[in-house]
Amino acid sequence: MNVPAPNGQLAKTLKPRHLSMIAIAGVIGAGLFVGSGAAIRQAGPGVLLAYAAAGLVVILVMRMLGEMAAANPETGSFSAYADKALGRWAGFSIGWLYAWFWIIVLGIEATAGAAIVHRWVPGVDQWAWALILMVLLTATNVFSVKSFGEFEFWFASIKVAAIVVFLILGVLAICGLLPGVPAPGLDNLIGRGGFLPNGPGAVLAGILVVVFSFFGAEIATIAAGESADPATAVKKAVRSTVWRILVFYLGSIAIVVMLLPWNDASVAKSPYVAVMERYGIPGAGTIMDVVVLVSVLSCLNSGLYTASRMMFSLARRGDAPKALRRIERSGVPRSAVLASTVVGFITVALNYLYPDTVFLFLVNTSGAIALFVWLVIAASQLVLRKRMGAAARDLPLKMWLFPYLTWATISAIIGLIVGMAFIDSTRQELLLSGALALVIIGVGVFRQRTSAER
Repeated sequence: MNVPAPNGQLAKTLKPRHLSMIAIAGVIGAGLFVGSGAAIRQAGPGVLLAYAAAGLVVILVMRMLGEMAAANPETGSFSAYADKALGRWAGFSIGWLYAWFWIIVLGIEATAGAAIVHRWVPGVDQWAWALILMVLLTATNVFSVKSFGEFEFWFASIKVAAIVVFLILGVLAICGLLPGVPAPGLDNLIGRGGFLPNGPGAVLAGILVVVFSFFGAEIATIAAGESADPATAVKKAVRSTVWRILVFYLGSIAIVVMLLPWNDASVAKSPYVAVMERYGIPGAGTIMDVVVLVSVLSCLNSGLYTASRMMFSLARRGDAPKALRRIERSGVPRSAVLASTVVGFITVALNYLYPDTVFLFLVNTSGAIALFVWLVIAASQLVLRKRMGAAARDLPLKMWLFPYLTWATISAIIGLIVGMAFIDSTRQELLLSGALALVIIGVGVFRQRTSAER
C-alpha cells in the first residue's frame, strides 16, 4: 500500500535495510564478475595493488561525500553540494553529466541482460528481451520508491550471497580443504613471472581499468534523501564502504589470482567461472550467468532511479524542465522516471541499430564522467568545509585529516585523468567525455551569467 507523501514531497519509505543493500549493490556490478579478467591479464597478481589503490580513492571520496550528505541530506547529492560550493554552473554541469552517464548505462545493461536471457530462450528475439527488461524495471521505479528499494534489496542480497559462497569455497580451496582441488600455495601469486610480471607500469594502467568498476557507491547518498533518517543512513553506508571494498573486491580477486594462473586464457574470458570450474561445480557458466543477470537488473534498476532523481533535483533547482519536478501522491517523481526511461529506450535502440558507430560514440562520451564526479565531490567538500570554520567540530561525520587527505585525493584523481590521455584504450573516452563536459559547462556558465543579469 502506497502512503501519500506529505505536502507533495518525495516519499520517505526507504528502510535502513534497503539503504544498506543499495550501498552494497552500487559497488558490486557485472564489472567485478566479468570485467576483472582484463585487469588481471594486464597487471597479473599485481592487480591487487590496482584494486587497493582504486578502492582507497573511492573510500576517501565517499568519506567526503558522506560528510556533506550527513550534514545536509539532498536528493541531488553532490550536484546540490557543487551548486553551493562552486556555483550554479557546477551543480548544473555535474548533475547533467551524471544523469547522462546512467542513461547510457541503461543501454549497455539492457543489451547485456537481454543477451543472457536470449541464450536461455532463443525463441524470443534479443531486442524483445531488452524491451521487456526495461519495461519491468521501469514499473518498479514508477510504482513507488519502496518497490525500487525492495527489488534492489533482493538483487543485492543475491549478489552478496554469491560472493560469500565464492569466498568460503575459495578459502577452503587455498587451504587444501576442498576435495579434488589441490592447494595452490603461492605459485600462481609469485611463481609465474613474479607478483608484477608486466612491471609496475601495468599496475598503474590497471588502476584505470578497475577504478570505474567502483562507480555507483555514491547512489546510497542520493537514496538516503528518501529515508526516514537520512543522516544516520548516510553514516552507515559510508562507514561500511571500507569493509565492502576489502571483502568483496580485494577478497574475491585475491582468491582468483591465487587459484588460477594470471595468464590462463580462461581468466580473460570469465575469471569467476574459471575458478568455479576449478572447484568442480557443475553448471558454473550457467550459475555465473544468473549472477551477472541479477547484477545487470540491479544496475538497470538503480540506473533508472539515479538518473530520475538527479533530473528531479535539477528541475527543482531550475536547471531542468519544470515538468520533471512533479511528484505523484505516492511520492515518486514519475515524470522524471519516464523521461529517463524514454532516453534509455533510445539508447537501447541505438545499441542494436548502430552498435559500432553511434552507440559506441555515446558510450565514449561517458567514459571519464566518474572521475569528473569524484573531482567535483572533493572540490566541493574542500570549499564547504573551509566555509564552516569552527562549526565543523559539530559535523556528525568528518573527512579524515582534512585538508591534507582531501588535497591528496584531488591530486590522485587529476593523475588518473591525465593518465587516461597516455593509454590508447582510454584516450578517446577522455577526449569525448572532456568535450561533452566543456559543452555542458559552457551552457551552465551562460545560464548562470544570464540569470545574474536579470
